[in-house]
Amino acid sequence: MQASQTAGCNRLHEISERLARWLLLCQDRTDSSPLQITHQSLADMLGAPRATVTLAAGMLHKAGVVKYARGKITILNRKGLENAACECYGTIRKEFKRLGVQ
Repeated sequence: MQASQTAGCNRLHEISERLARWLLLCQDRTDSSPLQITHQSLADMLGAPRATVTLAAGMLHKAGVVKYARGKITILNRKGLENAACECYGTIRKEFKRLGVQ
């Protein structure tokens, strides 16, 4: 379910929405802050150029929802990040809860 949702998401949604979704899902799984990840790794996961991920991360930073430094991203405002994410995050999270995961 997550794979098919992500495939559709990658085709239909803006990079900033997809980045927000991915960061939320990472924090849900690792329950850690900051997330230890580089822009290049994010670019690989999102199937986007690194420069595009850097621009999207900059937008989220400007909105005050994340802070990033070399290799680390800290979620400052989770609710704000959830609002920045596409509806795919809610769909995936709802399915995980239904399955009793997290």
